[in-house]
Amino acid sequence: MLKKVFGSAVFGVEATTITVEVNVDTGVGYHLVGLPDNAIKESNYRIAAALQNNGFKIPVKKIIINMSPADLRKEGSAYDLTLAIGILAATNQIQAEDLEDFLIMGELSLDGSLQPIKGALPIAIKAKEEGFKGFILPKQNAKEAAIVSGLNVYGVETIEQVINYFDKGEPLEQTIINVEEEFNKSLNFPEFDFSDVKGQESIKRCMEIAAAGGHNIILIGPPGAGKTMLAKRLPSILPPMTLEEALETTKIHSVVGRVKENTGLMAQRPFRSPHHTISNVALVGGGSYPQPGEISLSHNGVLFLDELPEFKREVLEVMRQPLEDREVTISRAKFTVTYPSSFMLVASMNPSPSGYFNDPDAPVTSSPAEMQRYLSKISGPLLDRIDIHIEVTPVPFEKLSDTRKGESSIEIRKRVTAARELQTKRFENSTTVHYNAQMNTKQIRKHCVLDDASMQLLKTAMERLNLSARAYDRILKVSRTIADLEGSDHILGSHISEAIQYRSLDREGWLG
Repeated sequence: MLKKVFGSAVFGVEATTITVEVNVDTGVGYHLVGLPDNAIKESNYRIAAALQNNGFKIPVKKIIINMSPADLRKEGSAYDLTLAIGILAATNQIQAEDLEDFLIMGELSLDGSLQPIKGALPIAIKAKEEGFKGFILPKQNAKEAAIVSGLNVYGVETIEQVINYFDKGEPLEQTIINVEEEFNKSLNFPEFDFSDVKGQESIKRCMEIAAAGGHNIILIGPPGAGKTMLAKRLPSILPPMTLEEALETTKIHSVVGRVKENTGLMAQRPFRSPHHTISNVALVGGGSYPQPGEISLSHNGVLFLDELPEFKREVLEVMRQPLEDREVTISRAKFTVTYPSSFMLVASMNPSPSGYFNDPDAPVTSSPAEMQRYLSKISGPLLDRIDIHIEVTPVPFEKLSDTRKGESSIEIRKRVTAARELQTKRFENSTTVHYNAQMNTKQIRKHCVLDDASMQLLKTAMERLNLSARAYDRILKVSRTIADLEGSDHILGSHISEAIQYRSLDREGWLG
Protein backbone atom coordinates (compact mmCIF):
# COMPACT_ATOMS: atom_id res chain seq x y z
CA MET A 1 0.00 0.00 0.00
CA LEU A 2 1.26 3.46 -0.89
CA LYS A 3 0.80 6.54 1.30
CA LYS A 4 2.08 10.11 0.88
CA VAL A 5 3.04 12.39 3.73
CA PHE A 6 4.47 15.90 3.38
CA GLY A 7 7.47 17.47 5.08
CA SER A 8 9.77 20.31 4.14
CA ALA A 9 13.46 21.11 3.58
CA VAL A 10 15.02 24.55 4.11
CA PHE A 11 17.62 25.94 1.69
CA GLY A 12 18.89 29.40 2.44
CA VAL A 13 15.93 31.14 4.04
CA GLU A 14 13.34 29.48 1.80
CA ALA A 15 11.59 26.12 2.23
CA THR A 16 10.88 23.39 -0.32
CA THR A 17 8.06 20.90 0.19
CA ILE A 18 9.23 17.28 0.41
CA THR A 19 6.84 14.45 -0.50
CA VAL A 20 7.53 11.33 1.57
CA GLU A 21 6.17 8.30 -0.30
CA VAL A 22 5.86 5.14 1.82
CA ASN A 23 5.25 1.89 -0.04
CA VAL A 24 4.67 -1.39 1.86
CA ASP A 25 4.94 -4.70 -0.04
CA THR A 26 5.51 -8.38 0.63
CA GLY A 27 9.04 -9.25 1.57
CA VAL A 28 11.55 -8.02 4.12
CA GLY A 29 13.66 -4.85 4.23
CA TYR A 30 13.67 -1.16 5.07
CA HIS A 31 14.89 1.07 2.24
CA LEU A 32 15.12 4.86 2.57
CA VAL A 33 15.99 6.69 -0.67
CA GLY A 34 16.01 10.27 -1.97
CA LEU A 35 19.42 11.58 -0.81
CA PRO A 36 18.87 11.45 2.98
CA ASP A 37 21.83 12.32 5.22
CA ASN A 38 23.03 10.17 8.13
CA ALA A 39 20.63 11.77 10.63
CA ILE A 40 17.67 10.71 8.47
CA LYS A 41 19.14 7.26 7.80
CA GLU A 42 19.38 6.67 11.56
CA SER A 43 15.73 7.69 12.02
CA ASN A 44 14.47 4.10 11.70
CA TYR A 45 15.97 3.29 15.12
CA ARG A 46 14.29 6.28 16.76
CA ILE A 47 11.01 5.57 14.98
CA ALA A 48 11.03 1.86 15.92
CA ALA A 49 11.60 2.62 19.61
CA ALA A 50 9.05 5.46 19.69
CA LEU A 51 6.35 3.33 18.04
CA GLN A 52 7.04 0.32 20.28
CA ASN A 53 6.82 2.49 23.40
CA ASN A 54 3.42 3.74 22.23
CA GLY A 55 1.86 0.38 21.35
CA PHE A 56 2.75 0.24 17.63
CA LYS A 57 5.53 -1.31 15.57
CA ILE A 58 7.33 -1.29 12.23
CA PRO A 59 6.00 -4.51 10.63
CA VAL A 60 8.32 -7.11 9.14
CA LYS A 61 7.58 -6.26 5.53
CA LYS A 62 9.36 -4.64 2.63
CA ILE A 63 9.13 -0.90 3.26
CA ILE A 64 10.42 1.52 0.64
CA ILE A 65 10.42 5.20 1.50
CA ASN A 66 11.20 7.78 -1.16
CA MET A 67 11.81 11.43 -0.29
CA SER A 68 10.86 13.42 -3.37
CA PRO A 69 12.34 15.33 -5.19
CA ALA A 70 14.92 12.56 -5.04
CA ASP A 71 17.83 14.66 -6.38
CA LEU A 72 17.58 17.20 -3.54
CA ARG A 73 19.75 16.62 -0.48
CA LYS A 74 17.75 16.24 2.78
CA GLU A 75 19.34 16.66 6.17
CA GLY A 76 18.48 16.73 9.85
CA SER A 77 16.28 14.75 12.22
CA ALA A 78 13.11 16.77 11.67
CA TYR A 79 11.61 14.11 9.35
CA ASP A 80 11.18 11.50 12.12
CA LEU A 81 7.51 12.30 12.72
CA THR A 82 6.79 12.53 8.97
CA LEU A 83 8.28 9.09 8.33
CA ALA A 84 6.64 7.49 11.39
CA ILE A 85 3.12 8.67 10.49
CA GLY A 86 3.70 7.59 6.88
CA ILE A 87 4.70 4.08 7.99
CA LEU A 88 1.68 3.75 10.33
CA ALA A 89 -0.72 4.91 7.60
CA ALA A 90 0.83 2.71 4.87
CA THR A 91 0.67 -0.39 7.11
CA ASN A 92 -2.98 0.32 8.09
CA GLN A 93 -2.13 0.67 11.77
CA ILE A 94 -3.96 4.01 11.72
CA GLN A 95 -6.65 5.45 9.47
CA ALA A 96 -5.60 8.80 8.06
CA GLU A 97 -7.99 9.93 5.35
CA ASP A 98 -6.94 13.61 5.29
CA LEU A 99 -3.21 13.01 5.77
CA GLU A 100 -2.29 14.83 2.56
CA ASP A 101 -3.89 18.06 3.83
CA PHE A 102 -1.16 18.47 6.46
CA LEU A 103 2.52 19.21 6.56
CA ILE A 104 4.13 17.23 9.39
CA MET A 105 7.57 17.75 10.94
CA GLY A 106 9.26 16.80 14.22
CA GLU A 107 12.19 14.95 15.79
CA LEU A 108 11.25 11.90 17.87
CA SER A 109 12.67 10.85 21.20
CA LEU A 110 12.63 7.13 22.02
CA ASP A 111 9.58 7.55 24.26
CA GLY A 112 7.61 9.25 21.48
CA SER A 113 7.97 12.82 22.71
CA LEU A 114 8.92 15.50 20.20
CA GLN A 115 12.01 17.70 20.08
CA PRO A 116 12.08 21.16 18.43
CA ILE A 117 13.07 21.63 14.79
CA LYS A 118 14.87 24.32 12.80
CA GLY A 119 13.25 26.52 10.18
CA ALA A 120 9.66 26.37 11.43
CA LEU A 121 8.83 29.87 10.15
CA PRO A 122 9.98 29.48 6.50
CA ILE A 123 8.34 26.03 6.44
CA ALA A 124 5.04 27.52 7.65
CA ILE A 125 5.24 30.27 5.00
CA LYS A 126 5.72 27.63 2.29
CA ALA A 127 2.90 25.47 3.68
CA LYS A 128 0.51 28.41 3.41
CA GLU A 129 1.68 29.22 -0.14
CA GLU A 130 1.02 25.65 -1.24
CA GLY A 131 -2.45 25.52 0.29
CA PHE A 132 -1.98 23.01 3.12
CA LYS A 133 -4.83 22.88 5.61
CA GLY A 134 -2.53 22.66 8.64
CA PHE A 135 0.99 22.29 9.97
CA ILE A 136 1.71 19.76 12.74
CA LEU A 137 5.02 20.31 14.54
CA PRO A 138 6.59 20.24 18.05
CA LYS A 139 4.91 22.50 20.58
CA GLN A 140 8.18 24.39 21.22
CA ASN A 141 8.04 25.74 17.63
CA ALA A 142 4.29 26.36 17.46
CA LYS A 143 4.34 30.09 18.29
CA GLU A 144 7.04 30.69 15.72
CA ALA A 145 5.02 28.98 12.97
CA ALA A 146 1.74 30.60 14.09
CA ILE A 147 3.10 34.00 12.98
CA VAL A 148 1.87 32.98 9.52
CA SER A 149 -1.79 33.90 9.28
CA GLY A 150 -4.18 31.75 7.26
CA LEU A 151 -2.54 28.46 8.29
CA ASN A 152 -3.78 26.18 11.10
CA VAL A 153 -0.78 25.41 13.32
CA TYR A 154 -0.93 22.52 15.79
CA GLY A 155 1.79 22.22 18.39
CA VAL A 156 2.07 18.67 19.77
CA GLU A 157 4.16 17.14 22.53
CA THR A 158 4.05 13.43 21.60
CA ILE A 159 3.50 11.20 18.59
CA GLU A 160 0.52 9.72 20.44
CA GLN A 161 -1.39 12.99 20.04
CA VAL A 162 -0.83 12.94 16.28
CA ILE A 163 -1.87 9.27 16.03
CA ASN A 164 -5.05 9.89 18.03
CA TYR A 165 -5.89 12.90 15.87
CA PHE A 166 -5.75 10.97 12.59
CA ASP A 167 -6.99 7.59 13.89
CA LYS A 168 -9.58 8.55 16.51
CA GLY A 169 -10.46 12.11 15.59
CA GLU A 170 -9.27 13.52 18.91
CA PRO A 171 -8.82 17.27 18.33
CA LEU A 172 -5.45 18.98 18.51
CA GLU A 173 -5.07 22.35 20.16
CA GLN A 174 -4.54 25.05 17.56
CA THR A 175 -1.91 27.69 18.30
CA ILE A 176 -3.23 31.17 17.54
CA ILE A 177 -1.32 34.38 18.13
CA ASN A 178 -2.09 38.00 17.33
CA VAL A 179 1.04 39.04 15.44
CA GLU A 180 0.57 42.78 16.01
CA GLU A 181 -0.09 42.26 19.71
CA GLU A 182 2.85 39.86 20.05
CA PHE A 183 5.12 42.31 18.23
CA ASN A 184 4.13 45.30 20.36
CA LYS A 185 4.33 43.28 23.57
CA SER A 186 7.89 42.24 22.72
CA LEU A 187 9.12 45.80 22.23
CA ASN A 188 10.60 45.88 25.71
CA PHE A 189 13.42 48.32 26.11
CA PRO A 190 16.93 46.80 26.15
CA GLU A 191 18.75 46.48 29.46
CA PHE A 192 21.70 48.63 28.31
CA ASP A 193 21.10 52.39 28.37
CA PHE A 194 23.24 55.36 27.34
CA SER A 195 22.40 57.07 30.64
CA ASP A 196 24.88 54.65 32.26
CA VAL A 197 27.78 56.08 30.24
CA LYS A 198 29.77 58.78 32.04
CA GLY A 199 31.25 61.53 29.85
CA GLN A 200 32.10 60.59 26.25
CA GLU A 201 29.65 63.15 24.85
CA SER A 202 31.43 63.35 21.50
CA ILE A 203 31.33 59.55 21.15
CA LYS A 204 27.63 59.48 22.02
CA ARG A 205 27.12 62.04 19.27
CA CYS A 206 28.94 59.73 16.82
CA MET A 207 26.78 56.81 17.90
CA GLU A 208 23.64 58.90 17.37
CA ILE A 209 24.76 59.84 13.84
CA ALA A 210 25.66 56.22 13.06
CA ALA A 211 22.27 54.99 14.29
CA ALA A 212 20.36 57.73 12.44
CA GLY A 213 21.91 56.90 9.07
CA GLY A 214 22.76 53.21 9.54
CA HIS A 215 26.48 53.99 9.19
CA ASN A 216 29.31 51.61 10.04
CA ILE A 217 31.60 52.91 12.81
CA ILE A 218 35.00 52.06 14.28
CA LEU A 219 36.11 53.11 17.78
CA ILE A 220 39.85 53.47 18.46
CA GLY A 221 41.12 53.87 21.99
CA PRO A 222 43.10 52.43 24.92
CA PRO A 223 41.78 49.70 27.26
CA GLY A 224 39.07 50.86 29.63
CA ALA A 225 38.02 53.87 27.55
CA GLY A 226 34.48 52.47 27.20
CA LYS A 227 34.47 51.16 23.61
CA THR A 228 32.62 47.91 24.37
CA MET A 229 30.25 49.65 26.77
CA LEU A 230 29.26 52.16 24.08
CA ALA A 231 28.90 49.49 21.38
CA LYS A 232 26.55 47.34 23.51
CA ARG A 233 24.26 50.32 23.94
CA LEU A 234 23.93 51.12 20.24
CA PRO A 235 20.87 48.85 19.66
CA SER A 236 19.03 50.79 22.39
CA ILE A 237 18.97 53.95 20.22
CA LEU A 238 18.19 52.28 16.89
CA PRO A 239 14.59 52.78 15.70
CA PRO A 240 12.23 49.92 16.66
CA MET A 241 11.99 47.21 14.03
CA THR A 242 9.05 47.29 11.67
CA LEU A 243 6.85 44.21 11.49
CA GLU A 244 8.37 43.34 8.11
CA GLU A 245 11.92 43.58 9.52
CA ALA A 246 10.93 41.46 12.53
CA LEU A 247 9.54 38.72 10.26
CA GLU A 248 12.67 38.78 8.09
CA THR A 249 14.97 38.60 11.13
CA THR A 250 12.95 35.81 12.76
CA LYS A 251 13.10 33.83 9.51
CA ILE A 252 16.92 33.85 9.46
CA HIS A 253 17.24 32.90 13.14
CA SER A 254 14.62 30.18 12.64
CA VAL A 255 16.76 28.51 9.95
CA VAL A 256 19.62 27.98 12.43
CA GLY A 257 17.33 27.19 15.38
CA ARG A 258 18.19 30.38 17.29
CA VAL A 259 14.61 31.45 18.03
CA LYS A 260 13.93 30.84 21.70
CA GLU A 261 11.49 28.04 22.53
CA ASN A 262 7.84 29.08 22.88
CA THR A 263 8.71 32.48 21.37
CA GLY A 264 6.99 33.95 18.35
CA LEU A 265 8.33 37.07 16.71
CA MET A 266 11.77 38.58 17.38
CA ALA A 267 11.06 42.25 18.08
CA GLN A 268 14.50 43.30 19.35
CA ARG A 269 17.24 44.14 16.89
CA PRO A 270 19.94 41.44 17.01
CA PHE A 271 23.35 42.24 18.51
CA ARG A 272 26.06 39.75 17.56
CA SER A 273 29.59 39.83 18.98
CA PRO A 274 31.70 36.94 17.63
CA HIS A 275 35.12 36.12 19.12
CA HIS A 276 38.18 37.08 17.09
CA THR A 277 39.07 33.40 16.52
CA ILE A 278 36.00 33.01 14.25
CA SER A 279 36.52 31.46 10.81
CA ASN A 280 35.49 33.15 7.57
CA VAL A 281 32.78 30.49 6.98
CA ALA A 282 31.30 31.09 10.44
CA LEU A 283 31.31 34.85 9.80
CA VAL A 284 29.75 35.05 6.33
CA GLY A 285 28.01 31.66 6.25
CA GLY A 286 28.66 28.50 4.29
CA GLY A 287 29.66 24.91 4.95
CA SER A 288 28.93 21.77 2.96
CA TYR A 289 25.23 22.49 3.45
CA PRO A 290 25.27 26.29 3.76
CA GLN A 291 24.01 27.92 6.93
CA PRO A 292 23.74 31.66 7.69
CA GLY A 293 26.83 33.20 9.29
CA GLU A 294 27.16 35.95 11.90
CA ILE A 295 26.66 38.72 9.32
CA SER A 296 23.25 37.28 8.38
CA LEU A 297 22.29 36.67 12.02
CA SER A 298 23.05 40.40 12.48
CA HIS A 299 20.60 41.34 9.68
CA ASN A 300 18.58 44.43 10.69
CA GLY A 301 20.81 44.76 13.76
CA VAL A 302 24.40 45.26 14.88
CA LEU A 303 27.55 43.20 14.29
CA PHE A 304 30.20 44.12 16.87
CA LEU A 305 33.80 43.11 16.15
CA ASP A 306 35.85 43.76 19.28
CA GLU A 307 39.64 44.02 18.90
CA LEU A 308 39.41 44.23 15.12
CA PRO A 309 43.15 43.74 14.31
CA GLU A 310 43.08 40.42 16.20
CA PHE A 311 40.72 38.92 13.59
CA LYS A 312 42.42 36.99 10.80
CA ARG A 313 42.93 39.21 7.78
CA GLU A 314 41.16 36.81 5.39
CA VAL A 315 38.16 36.76 7.73
CA LEU A 316 37.83 40.54 7.58
CA GLU A 317 38.37 40.67 3.82
CA VAL A 318 35.42 38.36 3.11
CA MET A 319 33.16 41.04 4.63
CA ARG A 320 33.96 43.54 1.88
CA GLN A 321 31.30 42.42 -0.60
CA PRO A 322 28.49 41.89 1.97
CA LEU A 323 29.16 45.37 3.40
CA GLU A 324 28.55 46.87 -0.03
CA ASP A 325 25.78 44.62 -1.38
CA ARG A 326 24.02 43.94 1.96
CA GLU A 327 23.59 40.29 1.02
CA VAL A 328 25.91 37.32 0.70
CA THR A 329 25.69 34.64 -1.98
CA ILE A 330 27.16 31.19 -1.27
CA SER A 331 27.66 28.95 -4.30
CA ARG A 332 28.10 25.20 -4.34
CA ALA A 333 28.34 22.78 -7.27
CA LYS A 334 24.62 21.94 -7.29
CA PHE A 335 22.96 25.02 -5.81
CA THR A 336 23.35 28.64 -4.75
CA VAL A 337 21.83 30.33 -1.71
CA THR A 338 21.62 34.02 -0.87
CA TYR A 339 21.31 35.31 2.68
CA PRO A 340 20.42 38.93 3.52
CA SER A 341 23.09 40.75 5.54
CA SER A 342 22.02 44.36 5.99
CA PHE A 343 23.73 45.09 9.30
CA MET A 344 25.50 47.95 11.06
CA LEU A 345 29.16 47.14 11.59
CA VAL A 346 30.57 48.44 14.87
CA ALA A 347 34.26 47.70 15.37
CA SER A 348 36.62 48.59 18.19
CA MET A 349 40.37 48.39 18.46
CA ASN A 350 43.35 49.43 20.50
CA PRO A 351 45.71 51.80 18.67
CA SER A 352 48.76 49.59 19.27
CA PRO A 353 49.83 46.18 20.59
CA SER A 354 50.32 47.68 24.06
CA GLY A 355 46.82 49.14 23.92
CA TYR A 356 47.84 52.77 24.35
CA PHE A 357 48.51 55.77 22.14
CA ASN A 358 52.07 57.06 21.73
CA ASP A 359 51.87 58.74 25.12
CA PRO A 360 54.91 59.00 27.45
CA ASP A 361 52.56 58.91 30.46
CA ALA A 362 50.93 55.63 29.39
CA PRO A 363 51.71 52.50 31.49
CA VAL A 364 53.11 50.76 28.40
CA THR A 365 54.06 52.56 25.21
CA SER A 366 54.58 51.49 21.63
CA SER A 367 56.64 53.28 19.04
CA PRO A 368 54.88 54.95 16.08
CA ALA A 369 56.32 52.22 13.83
CA GLU A 370 54.80 49.47 16.01
CA MET A 371 51.46 51.28 16.03
CA GLN A 372 51.48 51.68 12.25
CA ARG A 373 52.35 47.99 11.79
CA TYR A 374 49.49 47.03 14.12
CA LEU A 375 47.01 49.22 12.24
CA SER A 376 48.17 47.85 8.88
CA LYS A 377 46.51 44.53 9.81
CA ILE A 378 43.28 46.19 8.68
CA SER A 379 43.21 46.82 4.95
CA GLY A 380 42.49 50.23 3.44
CA PRO A 381 39.53 48.94 1.36
CA LEU A 382 37.85 47.64 4.52
CA LEU A 383 38.40 50.92 6.37
CA ASP A 384 36.98 52.75 3.35
CA ARG A 385 33.72 50.86 3.89
CA ILE A 386 33.46 52.16 7.46
CA ASP A 387 31.81 55.57 7.39
CA ILE A 388 32.81 56.88 10.81
CA HIS A 389 36.24 56.58 12.49
CA ILE A 390 36.46 58.06 15.99
CA GLU A 391 39.06 58.14 18.76
CA VAL A 392 37.83 57.21 22.24
CA THR A 393 39.86 58.70 25.10
CA PRO A 394 39.70 57.59 28.75
CA VAL A 395 37.10 59.31 30.94
CA PRO A 396 38.64 61.62 33.60
CA PHE A 397 37.93 60.92 37.26
CA GLU A 398 35.68 64.00 37.61
CA LYS A 399 33.29 62.58 35.00
CA LEU A 400 33.45 59.02 36.38
CA SER A 401 32.58 60.19 39.90
CA ASP A 402 29.73 62.41 38.71
CA THR A 403 26.46 61.01 40.12
CA ARG A 404 24.25 62.78 37.59
CA LYS A 405 22.63 60.58 34.96
CA GLY A 406 23.43 61.22 31.30
CA GLU A 407 20.90 61.50 28.50
CA SER A 408 18.85 58.32 28.25
CA SER A 409 18.59 56.07 25.22
CA ILE A 410 14.87 56.90 24.96
CA GLU A 411 15.65 60.58 24.29
CA ILE A 412 18.38 59.81 21.78
CA ARG A 413 16.17 57.25 20.05
CA LYS A 414 13.46 59.91 19.50
CA ARG A 415 15.90 62.04 17.48
CA VAL A 416 17.22 59.01 15.61
CA THR A 417 13.69 57.87 14.74
CA ALA A 418 12.76 61.37 13.51
CA ALA A 419 15.83 61.39 11.23
CA ARG A 420 14.99 57.90 9.94
CA GLU A 421 11.45 59.02 9.16
CA LEU A 422 12.86 61.80 6.94
CA GLN A 423 14.96 59.19 5.15
CA THR A 424 12.00 56.82 4.76
CA LYS A 425 10.07 59.62 3.07
CA ARG A 426 13.09 60.50 0.91
CA PHE A 427 13.49 56.93 -0.33
CA GLU A 428 9.80 55.95 -0.41
CA ASN A 429 10.01 55.08 -4.13
CA SER A 430 13.02 52.79 -3.67
CA THR A 431 12.72 49.12 -2.76
CA THR A 432 16.40 48.64 -1.85
CA VAL A 433 17.32 51.88 -0.06
CA HIS A 434 15.73 52.83 3.27
CA TYR A 435 18.36 54.99 4.99
CA ASN A 436 21.36 57.14 4.08
CA ALA A 437 24.10 54.51 4.45
CA GLN A 438 22.44 52.46 1.68
CA MET A 439 22.56 55.23 -0.92
CA ASN A 440 24.27 54.43 -4.22
CA THR A 441 26.31 56.92 -6.23
CA LYS A 442 23.31 58.16 -8.22
CA GLN A 443 21.29 58.83 -5.08
CA ILE A 444 24.24 60.55 -3.39
CA ARG A 445 24.47 63.00 -6.30
CA LYS A 446 20.74 63.64 -6.06
CA HIS A 447 20.31 64.01 -2.29
CA CYS A 448 23.73 65.36 -1.21
CA VAL A 449 23.98 68.57 -3.22
CA LEU A 450 26.54 71.04 -1.80
CA ASP A 451 26.82 74.80 -2.14
CA ASP A 452 30.09 76.34 -3.42
CA ALA A 453 31.58 76.95 0.04
CA SER A 454 30.87 73.41 1.23
CA MET A 455 32.24 71.96 -2.01
CA GLN A 456 35.46 73.95 -1.62
CA LEU A 457 35.79 72.77 1.99
CA LEU A 458 35.38 69.15 0.93
CA LYS A 459 37.84 69.59 -1.95
CA THR A 460 40.50 70.92 0.42
CA ALA A 461 39.97 68.01 2.81
CA MET A 462 40.14 65.46 0.00
CA GLU A 463 43.44 66.87 -1.29
CA ARG A 464 45.12 67.30 2.09
CA LEU A 465 44.05 63.92 3.50
CA ASN A 466 44.48 62.10 0.17
CA LEU A 467 41.04 60.50 0.52
CA SER A 468 39.68 57.89 -1.88
CA ALA A 469 36.55 58.27 -3.99
CA ARG A 470 34.77 55.89 -1.62
CA ALA A 471 35.74 58.07 1.37
CA TYR A 472 34.31 61.06 -0.52
CA ASP A 473 30.96 59.27 -0.80
CA ARG A 474 31.09 58.30 2.89
CA ILE A 475 31.60 61.92 3.95
CA LEU A 476 28.61 63.01 1.87
CA LYS A 477 26.41 60.27 3.34
CA VAL A 478 27.39 61.14 6.93
CA SER A 479 26.88 64.87 6.31
CA ARG A 480 23.41 64.10 4.92
CA THR A 481 22.60 62.23 8.14
CA ILE A 482 23.88 65.11 10.32
CA ALA A 483 21.64 67.47 8.34
CA ASP A 484 18.69 65.10 8.87
CA LEU A 485 19.27 65.07 12.64
CA GLU A 486 19.02 68.86 12.58
CA GLY A 487 15.97 68.74 10.30
CA SER A 488 17.83 70.64 7.57
CA ASP A 489 16.88 70.16 3.92
CA HIS A 490 20.32 71.30 2.76
CA ILE A 491 23.81 70.15 3.68
CA LEU A 492 25.71 73.05 5.22
CA GLY A 493 29.40 73.67 5.70
CA SER A 494 29.12 72.77 9.39
CA HIS A 495 27.69 69.39 8.47
CA ILE A 496 30.56 68.71 6.04
CA SER A 497 33.13 69.83 8.65
CA GLU A 498 31.73 67.48 11.27
CA ALA A 499 31.61 64.57 8.80
CA ILE A 500 35.27 65.13 7.84
CA GLN A 501 36.24 64.90 11.53
CA TYR A 502 34.90 61.36 11.57
CA ARG A 503 37.59 60.08 9.18
CA SER A 504 40.34 59.77 11.83
CA LEU A 505 42.17 56.91 10.19
CA ASP A 506 42.48 58.90 6.94
CA ARG A 507 44.29 61.78 8.66
CA GLU A 508 48.06 61.88 8.58
CA GLY A 509 49.55 62.10 12.03
CA TRP A 510 46.40 60.94 13.83
CA LEU A 511 48.65 58.82 16.02
CA GLY A 512 49.59 61.93 17.89
